[in-house]
Amino acid sequence: MNLSMSFIKSTATVAGLTMVSRITGLIRDQLTAAALGAGGVADAFFVALKLPNLFRLVFAEGAFSASFVPLFSRDMENNGKESAVAFAEESLAAMLFILLPFTILMIAAMPWVMFLFAPGFSDDPQRVAWAVSMCRITFPYLMLVSLVSLLGGVLNSLDRFAPFAAAPIAFNIFIIAAIYTLSPFTPTIGHAMSWGILISGFAQLGFLWHACQKAGIRLHLVRPRLTLRVKKLFSLIGPGCLGAGVIQINLFINTIIASLLPKGSISWLYYADRLHQLPLGVIGIAIGTSLLPLMSRHVASGHMEKARHFFNRGIEFGLLLSLPCAMALAIAAEPIITTLFQYGRFSIDDTQKTVLSLVFFSLGIPAFVAAKVMTVTFYAHHDTKTPVRVAILTTATNITVALLLILPLRHAGIAAATALSGWVQVFALRHLLKKQGFWEIDPQLRKRAPRILAASLAMAAVTAILTRLLHPAWQMGLFHRLGAMSLLVLSGMIIYFGCAELLGATRLADIRSSLKRSK
Repeated sequence: MNLSMSFIKSTATVAGLTMVSRITGLIRDQLTAAALGAGGVADAFFVALKLPNLFRLVFAEGAFSASFVPLFSRDMENNGKESAVAFAEESLAAMLFILLPFTILMIAAMPWVMFLFAPGFSDDPQRVAWAVSMCRITFPYLMLVSLVSLLGGVLNSLDRFAPFAAAPIAFNIFIIAAIYTLSPFTPTIGHAMSWGILISGFAQLGFLWHACQKAGIRLHLVRPRLTLRVKKLFSLIGPGCLGAGVIQINLFINTIIASLLPKGSISWLYYADRLHQLPLGVIGIAIGTSLLPLMSRHVASGHMEKARHFFNRGIEFGLLLSLPCAMALAIAAEPIITTLFQYGRFSIDDTQKTVLSLVFFSLGIPAFVAAKVMTVTFYAHHDTKTPVRVAILTTATNITVALLLILPLRHAGIAAATALSGWVQVFALRHLLKKQGFWEIDPQLRKRAPRILAASLAMAAVTAILTRLLHPAWQMGLFHRLGAMSLLVLSGMIIYFGCAELLGATRLADIRSSLKRSK
């Protein structure tokens, strides 16, 4: 068997549920585009959406998960379940001790925070007022989803990946429901959607808490104490927060730069980034989530050859899925944006501006997926400092290039800078892995990588031809657009996986067999 059965099973589980989450997210974005368009309310809502998510990605799903899962896995492996559960309770208490006062402080200081994160709003008092009120509603979501991340880390360490991967589906469902149920009672639709975000946090927390109890893990609230294990956790979280924080600050600097551009720039980048994040979430996050506990256990046990095996399979699986996705998004950007978003207040001009952003964003997809696998390798070795150095380099590259490109390319220059910084990150991580002796590409990956590229190029050629032939359908109604898009996607998948099988880029029979045996 070419790919590890357990790795395929866990990755497929996370990828499948993440795909459902991303599809519901696209439906949410379609409704958002139709209801808000790309104006002032939309810009204010997207800032309110990004602000708590900035800190969530820095702390909860960035530094905390990367530090907690290897420590919890090692504690479970060496000392048993009872000790690991006690460590989780200590971590829960420490998290609440930090996040509760931080949340209260940020809500109180939101008018000043807004001038920091969206200075371009200052010439529009109404947009500032909307953004402040929406952010005050959404910010407590940070604390709720951080607790969700802790519970998800516990479940992932037990190889129970489904609950945590399914939790974000609630996020999208509650926002969609809020559009229709809360809008009559709020100043704008953006305010209604903000309440949907907060309510979804409570729903996700309840779901994960129940999942932990079903798995035999019952956590209790204990008094916060700075135990040796908590000290170790924070010693890893510190560099991790810095690294994740640099990356997220990088994204928010993009928002700041975009806020200085013409109205709508933030929204055009947001809609393009949502599609850009689809393969990153389904592929990159799925591989990273399943790879971290697997590699952590092998590193903790001293089985370095097995750890390297999983590293190579992670790179291989990432290339197999991300390369064709990147090419397809770049080539078919216009029909995709037209089909998904060009309704209601989302105009043809909005489509053209969003398409340009998506083309540039897509160029960095393979890089970000590969970087996810490489970063997990450092985390599995309890090294959270090396990714920090790389993150600082990546951010400096992104900011510099974005400032150079916003004059000729406007908002699309920000997307181009993001893609370029992703490739800088990959080459920097590769260099450091080689120095540590962990960059060992095995014969299977050397053989398959160029064949994956060849199959992707064949798919790209067919997609380009079909996009041109089906062009009249994109100017028609929803039915015609969906039919043409379905034909385009289905044809691309058949061509790609058919060529991949013929060229020996992968063995679909092995993957199917692995999934059946895993079930």
